Amino acid sequence: MGAGIQAILKRALNGADLTPEEGLALLQTEQSADIEAIRSVADALRQRQVGDTVTYVINRNINYTNICEQHCSFCAFRRDQGASGSYWLEFDTILAKAADAVAQGATEICMQGGLNPYAKVQGTSLGYYRKLVDTIKSQFPQLHLHAFSPQEVQFIAREDGLSYVEVLRALQEAGVGSLPGTAAEVLDDEVRRVLCPEKINSATWLEIVGLAHHIGLPTTSTLLSGHIETPAQQIHHLDQLRQLQQAALERGTGTAITEFILLPFVGQEAPKPLRRRVGRDQPILADALKLTAVARIYLGNWIVNHQPSWVKLGLSGATEALRWGCNDLGGTLMEEHITSMAGAQGGTCMTVAELRGSIASLGRPAQQRETLYGPVQILEPALPMG
Repeated sequence: MGAGIQAILKRALNGADLTPEEGLALLQTEQSADIEAIRSVADALRQRQVGDTVTYVINRNINYTNICEQHCSFCAFRRDQGASGSYWLEFDTILAKAADAVAQGATEICMQGGLNPYAKVQGTSLGYYRKLVDTIKSQFPQLHLHAFSPQEVQFIAREDGLSYVEVLRALQEAGVGSLPGTAAEVLDDEVRRVLCPEKINSATWLEIVGLAHHIGLPTTSTLLSGHIETPAQQIHHLDQLRQLQQAALERGTGTAITEFILLPFVGQEAPKPLRRRVGRDQPILADALKLTAVARIYLGNWIVNHQPSWVKLGLSGATEALRWGCNDLGGTLMEEHITSMAGAQGGTCMTVAELRGSIASLGRPAQQRETLYGPVQILEPALPMG
């Protein structure tokens, strides 16, 4: 192992926050001994910071519409109004999906969708989004609603002439319990000009998430990796997430960023120019695992829960990520459209037995959790060994 890498990892094991330059050095090493040392340190820090238990959540993903005004270069999900394959779920359908999720033991509904300019109630976008929330919460108040990305918040604010805080407070009062930290892609505007030129810029994403934390609305955090971004841009992204979490915790507003999720790029159905530029359709597992480990080392003192994406990596790849710094295996989802329409091969649903079986294969205990990482107190039969 190189002396420089060894010194960086020693600092991490001693509890230091790495500098961006140190994080970049870890990402750029290609020596197998260095990479194994990075994995080992990430695993040790995971054990120290959150223990050996691997958590999961029983949830349902509801993508309520794929009609979207934007044209992100990596997205195979969006459609124009009236185009072949476009859809927009009725409220009764959304309620039926929530009821089915509850019947299967779900504690969370995750809702995200396209930016549909036609989706209004009483002439306002906020009215439509509030009705989405009320449709579920009025019948199932016990469900945690993890809903609406910072991009959707900006869209509502723009459509209705409201401030971001007004939108966030209205959604919180309606019953939203936390926001997905999606639409972050890579928090670098040079990358965003290629991937998602119509989306909010990095500063606006950070502003909206910071405002959510300020009013006590937790969020997750994500990084879309493995496309056109550089290792330096990956580290810059992680550094901005760390600063955001530090600021929230210093204000004492309670839970802020609950987890970090790495989202490796799936480009099978992406537009041809981006596919040609990236040069492949599926994630490179080795790259995703190294970045997973570096993210734990870089963020773990501040964001302790790390989750791989079984939708993008497959369950076997996500299970391997539990050896590279992750402590959570995500949710059952029950249905997933955005990534599967991009050509992901990981599937759209996992059963509790499948998730627990994968965790058991590593010899680590499993625990169902709720959205904010409190345990769900249930009696679960032990899985047979062997």
